[in-house]
Amino acid sequence: MNQNIRRVHAPIFKARVAIDAIKEVRTIAELASQYTIHPTQITKWKHQALEIIAQGFSTQQKQREKDNTDLIQELYRQIGRLKVEVDFLKKKMGIFE
Repeated sequence: MNQNIRRVHAPIFKARVAIDAIKEVRTIAELASQYTIHPTQITKWKHQALEIIAQGFSTQQKQREKDNTDLIQELYRQIGRLKVEVDFLKKKMGIFE
């Protein structure tokens, strides 16, 4: 029986392979042979790494992250305020849990 067993690679290994592919010192075929990985996988990791690097330089991404953080903080404030109001109304109405 020939079973297809998927290998799981650590992120640091993927990064190392992607960096070697980005450097273009060796061909994808040479890297595939060196790391015993399919050339398509190396190309995929290379493109993912380049996208991640590009996002790191994006000011829009940083602004979105800041906006999300601000939104989360505001929502937590609202939840806290509403919880206090609910507890107050329960106490006023004589409802206890």
